[in-house]
Amino acid sequence: MPTAVIIGGGAAGFFAAITCAEANPGHSVIILEATGEVLAKVRISGGGRCNVTHDCLEPKTLVGNYPRGTRELLGPFSRFGPRQVIAWFEGRGVELKVEEDGRMFPTTDRSQTIIDCLTSAAEAAGVEVRTQTVVKALTQVDGRWQIDTATDSITADTVLLASGSGKSGHRLAEALGHTVVQAVPSLFTFTIPEPWIRELSGLSVDPVHLMLLDLAEELTTTGPLLCTHWGFSGPAALRASAWGARLLATVNYRCRVRVDWLAGASAADWCAGMRKNHGAKLPKNSPPAAIPRRLWDALLLRAGVVDGVGWAQLTKEQMDALAGQLNACTVAMTGKSTFKDEFVTAGGVARDEVTWRTMESRKAPGLFIAGECLDVDAITGGFNFQNAWTSGWLAGNAMAERLGAVE
Repeated sequence: MPTAVIIGGGAAGFFAAITCAEANPGHSVIILEATGEVLAKVRISGGGRCNVTHDCLEPKTLVGNYPRGTRELLGPFSRFGPRQVIAWFEGRGVELKVEEDGRMFPTTDRSQTIIDCLTSAAEAAGVEVRTQTVVKALTQVDGRWQIDTATDSITADTVLLASGSGKSGHRLAEALGHTVVQAVPSLFTFTIPEPWIRELSGLSVDPVHLMLLDLAEELTTTGPLLCTHWGFSGPAALRASAWGARLLATVNYRCRVRVDWLAGASAADWCAGMRKNHGAKLPKNSPPAAIPRRLWDALLLRAGVVDGVGWAQLTKEQMDALAGQLNACTVAMTGKSTFKDEFVTAGGVARDEVTWRTMESRKAPGLFIAGECLDVDAITGGFNFQNAWTSGWLAGNAMAERLGAVE
């Protein structure tokens, strides 16, 4: 019987297996999962709610959320993007909802809803799932594949590598001639060991401009910034971590971080206006509209502005220092922390070594690669799962076509 083997029981692997089995019933489709649990990342995603995708429906806009994969994903998303994912799940009884920031979750707010949907669909399509099955070697002989596990060998007509960002799948790809880009973390928060930042824990400013200095190239992002007891988080920091993943790795996550709390508005002009029009007011009692009081007090202290002195009495040095704290507040980053329970990496099989219409390897015909096994990653918000669904769907259809050709 024509056989397809999927190495990896995550989102991309399950989606590919279901797609392949449904497109060509009667063929053997087998998922091999190294651990004892399938869909583990689905379970913990979104704080246990599973951020399925994002309400960014236009492919040209959607690809802008992928620091690595922007160019390659445009075609795939045009064929199977968020609209198709929403329809796929709703067609199987899973209704999704859109939250204010565009993230999409099951209306149950339970990741188990997505897990049950995928496992039920796989079972109904006749997909065989084997857990605790580690693939030791993958070789091609006379156009067919031999998959050696710790306990036996399986012969297949086509194989999908969907083993995520772990080293096991990458080793298999390298053995078949693929280039693997070294993996580095790409979604993390910033460790800022300054007491005044820790004292602002829980405070958010939206928007700010955030710039990373001391790197091979400067990097600026815009968005909400959250102060925490360990440093900076929120979309501005997470975007910077994603786009600066490789740059930050080269400096061991140590650099200066510059924050423009006014997001481009001139602090010098604002301060001058306050001095001219409200000279009798105390700076402590008249912060900019966008600046929370706790942050304003901290910035005044850093600028050397003491209580009881009005705007008209500030020295030029104090005015300049205050404008600098508002537009160019600079602190030292000394490390990183994992963002919640999510761990995304930049790295994997080189993107130019697969055909993105089918996800087939350019190095080994009959081998397909999908999901985080590839050098593709995205910011938080459901975008990494969207890549998994899309690449899994493309691979699954192409594998089904190959199985049909060998009957």
